[in-house]
Amino acid sequence: MSIRIYNTRTGKKGPFAPLTPGEVKLYVCGITAYDYCHIGHGRSALAFDMIVRYLRYRGFVVTYVRNFTDIDDKIINRANELNTTTEELAARFIRAFHEDMESLRVLPPTCEPKATEHVPEIIEMIRELIGKGLAYQAGGDVYFAVASFPGYGQLAGRSLDDMLAGARISINESKANPMDFALWKASKPGEPAWDSPWGPGRPGWHIECSAMSRKYLGDSFDIHGGGKDLIFPHHENEIAQSQGASGEPFVNIWIHHGFVTIKDEKMSKSLGNFLTIREVLADYHPEALRLFVFSSHYRTPLDYSDAAMQEAAAGLDRLYACLAVIGRLPAGGNDQAVAVATAKDIRTLDTLADRFQQSMDNDFNTAQALGHLFDAVKTMNKIQSAMPEAPAAADLALLRQGAKTLLELAEIMGLLAEEPAVYIETKQNALLKGLGIDRATIESMIRERVAARQQKDWARSDAIRDQLLAAHIELKDGPDGTTWQVRR
Repeated sequence: MSIRIYNTRTGKKGPFAPLTPGEVKLYVCGITAYDYCHIGHGRSALAFDMIVRYLRYRGFVVTYVRNFTDIDDKIINRANELNTTTEELAARFIRAFHEDMESLRVLPPTCEPKATEHVPEIIEMIRELIGKGLAYQAGGDVYFAVASFPGYGQLAGRSLDDMLAGARISINESKANPMDFALWKASKPGEPAWDSPWGPGRPGWHIECSAMSRKYLGDSFDIHGGGKDLIFPHHENEIAQSQGASGEPFVNIWIHHGFVTIKDEKMSKSLGNFLTIREVLADYHPEALRLFVFSSHYRTPLDYSDAAMQEAAAGLDRLYACLAVIGRLPAGGNDQAVAVATAKDIRTLDTLADRFQQSMDNDFNTAQALGHLFDAVKTMNKIQSAMPEAPAAADLALLRQGAKTLLELAEIMGLLAEEPAVYIETKQNALLKGLGIDRATIESMIRERVAARQQKDWARSDAIRDQLLAAHIELKDGPDGTTWQVRR
């Protein structure tokens, strides 16, 4: 089965066929570096991290470019507010972004170009557009003439006439047409500036991505991505600039992810209803945020709440707990014992990878793919619970293979990267601290209970179990002895 991807430009899913067989060239619009990243930025980074991981899992060689906007009106204004330079401000928040990505375990892109490091390429592209009659100079500014580009509005599904009906020219703009957009902006006193044929100034926002994607991926490439808020005008303008300059098709497939919302309202800095990645990770494990993000399809809205994050954290615990128990199982196994795994259990685990791939091939349906992982965990837990103290070798082999497959598939979403036993112990220690009971006390009571069982003092054994359960400590007797976990 081939991968099918929803293309914003066509409005439907279709088979993915890269321009060069076996290779994928991907460009994603990165952050404007003037503040800490909120979880809307986190969703974007995680969505494309997942897509890159899956494409590589499917055997493609992926070149992944994600840019930084490090000069922009927002950066200039924030630098003035903080009495610093635009260079220092952008560098500070690019460092913060990298720290956030490391915390989230997002794989680094192939390259991360900055706008200020590509001014020569930007100027050259503007020259080409002027030379082809697609752009014009107005004072120290240069504008793209949208009426000169047939098909403008194709990505957003809007006609130029409709867009013109509601457009206005702002004060101090000298555009020939209200829809024309800036390629080069004349610098104001005190602003950063670069020399150009049109006088000192700086690049417009849209042109930087066209110039940088062209340098690193060529005039035509496979996938361009970003949030839905970038469809218009940013990505629409990129199409006009890039195809206008090269005369070639720009992007094969456009991928756009949905917004993160809070109480069904889009999260944004302008609305003041945002949580930074750092704030969320202060309360939750990074993989809990990943699980929350991937519990919904990347194109749908994602409503953030503490309840949803707690549910994701509990789901992550279930995944790790299953692996931790399998990791403690005895190495051997009884070749003569009757296996407890049913034919249905075996089929569920043996077909896990195929079912996972079918879901991911369907426009990266992580929600459905996660469902398959949790079904496998449910099956493995059922087998573990039914096994006798001397388990059948076939059951142990099935569980170990199931755990191996689970780990391989979870890695595509950046999950289960920790040692399961260490994860569980760390989580339990944190919970125990809140409950006011320590690990040494629990282990001592378990030893006392084991002794009581050996002496067939079932009343004392049950009393210890009940005492621990009242303290939210649940015991489980199995082939590897007695284990415990915190139950809230």
